Amino acid sequence: MRTGGGVRAKAFETALPLTLPIAAGFLFLGCSYGLLMHAKGFAFWYPVCMAYFIFAGSMEFVTVNLLLSAFNPIVAFLLAIMVNARHLFYGLSMLGPYRGTGWKKPYLIFAMCDESFAINSSAKIPADVDRGWFMMFVNLLNRWYWIIGTAIGWLVGGLLPFSTKGIEFVLTALFLVIFLDQWMGQPRHVPAMIGVLASALCLVAFGADRFMIPSLALMLALFVVLRPYLDNPHDDTSTEPKVGEPIKTANETAMEGESR
Repeated sequence: MRTGGGVRAKAFETALPLTLPIAAGFLFLGCSYGLLMHAKGFAFWYPVCMAYFIFAGSMEFVTVNLLLSAFNPIVAFLLAIMVNARHLFYGLSMLGPYRGTGWKKPYLIFAMCDESFAINSSAKIPADVDRGWFMMFVNLLNRWYWIIGTAIGWLVGGLLPFSTKGIEFVLTALFLVIFLDQWMGQPRHVPAMIGVLASALCLVAFGADRFMIPSLALMLALFVVLRPYLDNPHDDTSTEPKVGEPIKTANETAMEGESR
């Protein structure tokens, strides 16, 4: 029987490699946020505390202007809801995976971001790895990548000899990599196509400033309607190995055919 420390160590070893691509994006983007806060004249503890307690990248960038403008809590509250409304849909889809995680659940809810959701919702967790601890370490690692990147960015300050304009595109590139990884890892691409087509349709219908919420709502509706099909991606005639079935080599397949 594996001890508590062994369970945590195994979960950490499984989660760490999956979060390393996120680390590259978060450290770089966090640095850009720290640089911005330094350029605006904020003390070191401002960006670090905001990264620790808020942990919502887009909202943290927006908060810079909120702190520099007239105090308006109602506007700040509504803006925070609009910027992070997509997490309502993430939360609904994670009701099942988060069930049974005990005391970890509040932290999993607080620290869930787009990248952690992408990993936790699609990762094939080995049977000998504790699911709760795996998701815990994914969220924890991604959160601290952002905090460390923010601290480094502020400390570097204005020492960089080049312009950092457009640095926020790193996160867009990261999402593209995650999308391509999920695309290549799935036998059927219906969920990905639903996401792309729903987003494109709502972008045309509502414009770039208002398409996010309608596209998420449309995706949710389509996923609910198509759930029976999406839950059974393989049919009985599929030649692909089922979950848990060992993959046969060419020689084994040939020998099996000769014995029939």
